[in-house]
Amino acid sequence: MGGPASVMEHQEQVKAAYAECRRISREHYENFPTASRLVPRDKRDALAAIYAFARAADDFADEPGRDRSLEPEERLAAIGGWRGQLEECFSEPPEKIHHPVFLALGDAARRYKLSFINLDNLLKAFEQDVRMNRHPTFDSLLDYSSRSANPVGRLVLELFDYRDSELFALSDYICTALQLANFWQDVAVDLARDRIYLPLDDLARFGLSVEALKRYLAAGRPAKASAWRALMSLEVDRTALLFERGRPLPERVGTKLRRQLRLTWLGGTTILAKLRAVDYDVFSRRPALTAADFVRLYIQSWRRPAALTAALEPKRELS
Repeated sequence: MGGPASVMEHQEQVKAAYAECRRISREHYENFPTASRLVPRDKRDALAAIYAFARAADDFADEPGRDRSLEPEERLAAIGGWRGQLEECFSEPPEKIHHPVFLALGDAARRYKLSFINLDNLLKAFEQDVRMNRHPTFDSLLDYSSRSANPVGRLVLELFDYRDSELFALSDYICTALQLANFWQDVAVDLARDRIYLPLDDLARFGLSVEALKRYLAAGRPAKASAWRALMSLEVDRTALLFERGRPLPERVGTKLRRQLRLTWLGGTTILAKLRAVDYDVFSRRPALTAADFVRLYIQSWRRPAALTAALEPKRELS
């Protein structure tokens, strides 16, 4: 890089790149803590860069928009191009990176020693989305979550300089559970896009089918209500067990991250409670957190989360 003027110009470019990532983050909402006021500003910027990176790749893979008409091969090529820019932002000098997302992401990766593998695993999950819109078993879903969700939690831990394998394992439980809770919450939304995350063998186990789910979506309610409730109860119980296994994580980290992780855990388990409260009716309404929920959970995040309530607490190992 050149003299002081060039250094200042580059710093301004990085600053603008982070601003662009924050804009992208504000325009989309996921179970991803980019906008949390509980995270220090510099780390919030890094999270926004991670989110903007993942958001664009997700658009290539699946989301409606300008790329909706792309064929699968074109989508995979777009993700491949995104991977090439990821590799460059890790290997090339910062002044050679011009895309705002990768300018910000590369800066965050250098400052916080973020692992390339976690970011690359997110891309592998998006590539899987292009190739696969059904999951034969629950194990298949867990395998997918190991790339689509768990890398996010590991990146957050790295951001706060936690790299212990035990913490990563606890984080994986929570992130997988968050992913699954989102799937159960969005059954109807995903079904409308011909995506089904309910394991096919579980559907068959309860006498259900993909065709039956499509009829439920059209009717706005499940015809086989008891079978549907039994299926969803199983999936929610499995998810609750994962949340419970990950519950110690917030208490194993420092105060700068603890409340954010508590709030994340509380938000996910509250979604499960809402699913139960509406008797798993996800076809006529989408159970979601309200503004009042966020206020209540924010207050609750000041203290250590209790074990799951009796309505949610798993009583056994579930298969």
